[in-house]
Amino acid sequence: MSVLIQTKQSLKGRLIYTGFQLIHFVKELALSCIFPAVIFLSLALTEVLPLPILARYDWLLIIFLVMQWWMVRSGLETADELKVICLFHIIGLILEVYKVNMGSWFYPESGIFKIADVPLYSGFMYASVASFLCQAWRRLNVRMINWPAPWLVIPLAFMIYLNFFTHHVWLDIRWILLGCVVIIFFKTTVSFHIRSEKYQMPLIFSFILTGLFIWIAENVATYFNAWQYPNQQEGWEIVHVGKVSSWILLVIVSFLIVAGLKRVKESRCDKI
Repeated sequence: MSVLIQTKQSLKGRLIYTGFQLIHFVKELALSCIFPAVIFLSLALTEVLPLPILARYDWLLIIFLVMQWWMVRSGLETADELKVICLFHIIGLILEVYKVNMGSWFYPESGIFKIADVPLYSGFMYASVASFLCQAWRRLNVRMINWPAPWLVIPLAFMIYLNFFTHHVWLDIRWILLGCVVIIFFKTTVSFHIRSEKYQMPLIFSFILTGLFIWIAENVATYFNAWQYPNQQEGWEIVHVGKVSSWILLVIVSFLIVAGLKRVKESRCDKI
């Protein structure tokens, strides 16, 4: 009987501990999502509230710029993280200009701050992915185990990004690239900390989870007219599930860039 009581108490203790760990994990992820959360809240509010003087897309740009300034000023974001976010803004904006002019999607509203029919705020949606990765990396003390050699990682990231452009005029090799990702990162795991406890998960699994999350976020964004796909002109429809593969590839590119920059910074710190 005493053994049974001790077992029940031990099980109860483990469940309570797991619950605290989960709460802490969710809290850290929520803090890492501050910038993406502001983006979605801004999309929703500017869709339903009357806006003076400027067009909605211009207000969104101003809101996101102010938010970035505040995050750095308040210490929620470091100067190095801001540099990464600016890089992703440029990478995303270039992709947006190309995709919009190829007819993949479009921005239905007017605005002053536009380049080739693409509002400048759109780059922040890519930057928000980088913001989340950088914040989560720091808050959860993320480390890579069995990270592949740079001569494999760098060309893979370049080919994935390039395929977003070339598949319009050549073959779409996304499934070949996803196969390469599985082969190259099959042994790679992500190590992260929740309080003092260390956990691990396969890197490929984290790619899939993040890609699914962004696809869900994309449905919310298109619902609030952040942009529209051709089939959504007559009314909102759920984004085709096939887009998940595109978002997984984008997450992989984002992760590889952030991981590469983190490793460069760590190597420099080791030499000091």
